Amino acid sequence: MRIPFTQVDAFTDRPFAGNPAAVMPLDAWLDDATLQAIAIENNLSETAFLVPDASGEADFELRWFTPGNEVVLCGHATLASGHVVLSGDISRETVRFRTRRAGSLSVTRAGRGYELALPVWRPEPRPLPDLVAALGVEGVVETLWHQHRYALVVVDDEATVRGCRPDMRALAADGDVLTILSARGAGTDIVSRAFVPGGGVDEDPVTGSAHAVLTPYWCERLGRDRLTAFQASARGGHLDCRLDGDRVVLGGRCVTVIEGTFLLG
Repeated sequence: MRIPFTQVDAFTDRPFAGNPAAVMPLDAWLDDATLQAIAIENNLSETAFLVPDASGEADFELRWFTPGNEVVLCGHATLASGHVVLSGDISRETVRFRTRRAGSLSVTRAGRGYELALPVWRPEPRPLPDLVAALGVEGVVETLWHQHRYALVVVDDEATVRGCRPDMRALAADGDVLTILSARGAGTDIVSRAFVPGGGVDEDPVTGSAHAVLTPYWCERLGRDRLTAFQASARGGHLDCRLDGDRVVLGGRCVTVIEGTFLLG
């Protein structure tokens, strides 16, 4: 079986930055164990699988797998999937995806890049002493939680975010939790980093779904409906973020770095 394979660096305008994702269109779903095995073989933070949507609700069904498990929502691999579809059909302006646990998502052309519409995931205050201890940070302003197992730790200094050296084993002790560390930024409105060792990815380079949590939080704090963001991983990535009703709209660019064929069986 031959499966088309495209590797895309998302939320960047140059190769070797942003967050890499594999995008693999299928004619029909393979069994979950095979999808997971492919994601392990690809060894990227996410592999996105697309199947034409027979329901008529969207253009494609979309699922995402890390090397460790299937995830509820993945922003950068959705942006990468939109890039692959829209690059292959210049007559199309928007592509809609139907997902199993995050509802309907869309990617739309916007200048030289794209806009990705995600659900608003507004976090609620909650004590997170174990995660703060695992991060080893000081100057904590607030800790918050979202039911899809997203933890947000806000600190008072960008240098704390950039200099954080977490205890990954301790972070992984609570399982598949995406831990976001964030502060006000200098060159952008906010900076962040994201860690999910319990899901098979110690540090995610640029996390679209984290900004579904960050955007409503920071827009409320800053008293506006849009902001600029930088995820300060080693690869790094820029995002434009805005609230639009019940959607977080993320702007970003993509670069295709690998095209080929995955041989299965």
